[in-house]
Amino acid sequence: MPTSPSEPYDLAVVGAGPAGLAAAVTAAELGLRCVLLDAGARPGGQYYRHPAPGLGAAHPERLHHGWSTFTGLRDRLAASTVTHLTGHQVWTAERFEVWRLHAMADEAAVVVEARAVLLATGAYERQLPFPGWTLPGVVTAGGAQAMLKAGLVLPGRRIVVAGSGPLLLAAASSLVSAGAKVPAVVEAGSYLGYARGLGTLAANPAKLVEGAGHGATLLRGGVRLRRSSAVVEAHGTDRVTGVTVAKLDAEWRPVPGTERRIDCDAVAIGHGLLPQIELATELGAETVLTADRTVALKVDDQLRTTLPGLWAAGETCGVGGADLAVAEGELAARVIAGAPVPTALRRRRDRRRAFAGLMAAAHRPGPGWTDWLRPDTDVCRCEEVPVAAVRAAVEELGATDARTVKLLTRAGMGWCQGRMCGPAVACLSGSAELRPDSRPLACPVPLAGLADGVDH
Repeated sequence: MPTSPSEPYDLAVVGAGPAGLAAAVTAAELGLRCVLLDAGARPGGQYYRHPAPGLGAAHPERLHHGWSTFTGLRDRLAASTVTHLTGHQVWTAERFEVWRLHAMADEAAVVVEARAVLLATGAYERQLPFPGWTLPGVVTAGGAQAMLKAGLVLPGRRIVVAGSGPLLLAAASSLVSAGAKVPAVVEAGSYLGYARGLGTLAANPAKLVEGAGHGATLLRGGVRLRRSSAVVEAHGTDRVTGVTVAKLDAEWRPVPGTERRIDCDAVAIGHGLLPQIELATELGAETVLTADRTVALKVDDQLRTTLPGLWAAGETCGVGGADLAVAEGELAARVIAGAPVPTALRRRRDRRRAFAGLMAAAHRPGPGWTDWLRPDTDVCRCEEVPVAAVRAAVEELGATDARTVKLLTRAGMGWCQGRMCGPAVACLSGSAELRPDSRPLACPVPLAGLADGVDH
């Protein structure tokens, strides 16, 4: 049966990644009665994913950047009064006199009530399809890191890392350090966008040091960086055996005659991250477009959303990395607790947020990427919907947005609910930008769980 405490919590934090951990421990230390809900079995989220104890990893810190930040937050959580609910997947929320969060835990319905809610639900990867992207051995850049951090395994021995964004350098650096051969990092952007924000770069020296560290690792590993290029096809039958890489023009269109084949047995690919904000958008929270045309929650300088009693921190406000997430988690907790916000904390947050905007603009996908698709390339891999079907829905049936394409082709109706194919379907449908998802269920929920909560 659904459960809830006799008295609502002062604050419920959803997500135990960098932002959620920082918010929960800060709120508890300031005297708030706080509950932290997370789908994972241990704190850390996707960024601080770490090996299961049974694997016997002697030095998990070697797989992470900023590991000491995580261990500090973890130790503060263990010493705090925070109620940490692991394995709790929040699938919807309601606002009455107090907030009511509905979660699933071991297929049982759970209801948690709180006077305020902070969303720190992180992000997921943006994928742009290409011929062969469904072959075994083609994984996301974050997925390759997750395999290494959580399972101590590599997706292959010779791995091409491709896509766009700073995650590529971090992923390649981790793979090289773990013993993989990375013949190339294929970056669709040119990095010239960073030149427009020299002041922002100067205000974030730690980011420059981090990037230099990754660069040094790749240099020692003999990794070649191919800028303004993309993987336009993966080859193989039972598994990927190689990729074709082509130079791109300023609009990300492949330049004829520049194709080169690289042999590999795995590909780690991603084009940045998308804020995971479904819980808030279903309730009507307003959103904004970031510099890379993704949708994030609209917040004020106190990190309040447009819904009373709902705050957001970290990637939900626009992707910017763990350091920014920690700063925003602490800032939001202080505001909710009515405590002063140190000037140094606010300045750190502002510097990191400015860098996030610069980073997003530098790695924004160009509209010409669709030129590397073929009619038979699957766009929605869950429902096996090819490019030809999506284009037919637009050109022959009059679809003008991703939702209409979904109804006509089933693209986005599979297990991932459009998280993998959403950006591609939106682009092929003629939408200039992504729109926020609005769905009553933020994740799959068993019918028994829904029935268990009918009284609420």
